Amino acid sequence: MTVDQTLHEAAAHIARRDAELLLAYLLQRDRTWLMTHRADILSAEIHGQMQDLVARRARHEPLQYILGQQEFYGLPLRVTPDTLIPRPETEHLVEAVLEAAPRLHQPPRIVDVGTGTGAIALALAKNLPDARIYACDLSAAALEVARDNAQRLGLRERIEFRQSDLLAGYMSASSRDDLFDAVISNPPYVPKGDAAEMQPDVRDYEPHMALFAGDDGLTIYRRLVVEAHTMLRHGGLLAMEIGFGQREALATLLDAWQSVRFVDDYAGIPRVVLAEKP
Repeated sequence: MTVDQTLHEAAAHIARRDAELLLAYLLQRDRTWLMTHRADILSAEIHGQMQDLVARRARHEPLQYILGQQEFYGLPLRVTPDTLIPRPETEHLVEAVLEAAPRLHQPPRIVDVGTGTGAIALALAKNLPDARIYACDLSAAALEVARDNAQRLGLRERIEFRQSDLLAGYMSASSRDDLFDAVISNPPYVPKGDAAEMQPDVRDYEPHMALFAGDDGLTIYRRLVVEAHTMLRHGGLLAMEIGFGQREALATLLDAWQSVRFVDDYAGIPRVVLAEKP
């Protein structure tokens, strides 16, 4: 079959754009090449592999897991089913931290809690060359992906990775020099009861440990706010991504903090909360 016939066949089962990305991935080409080589004949082997990939996508497996990659803040990251897929919304968190970084104690010690693919830590390491970056996750498998991403991007020496349940792995800090200047996190914040309404691409494939946080979605925030207060210097920054409709709840949880402020995404939805340790 030709390139065009193969794409037409695939588009009967999945979105045309997804079909183009899958075929481009198999051929190690880009979508522009596909458009200029519509009449090229594909081998039976490639056609068979394409059918397999289309079947996976038709079962709602995320395209990022099939391709094994996702871009975040200009960085190409490897993703696996052991990690949450980095999303554009989380870039608002990175931008907010980069904007606040010059006001931190210098050079700042910054920890990314629940690092997953390492997306946030890697973006900060890339854009804050003088900062000391730490990244932790409860999942050993996710940490391996994060370490691999750091190695491939030439940032492995800039980040210290540690397996830890939130900040528990750092709580034995023995002096003020062990405290952080910023605690950053995109934690699980989806209420368990919302699972039935979620897209199957997310609910059935992405790690539940990185998605769900108790009946109200606030379980991890409650713990992290307390632990961050312990592990931050006075005036240190806590920055977290938040879910839809959680603004008021987070404002209440951070009532004892100072300079609490929220950052909206492009749709005008509060997406990030920042607060300073008094």
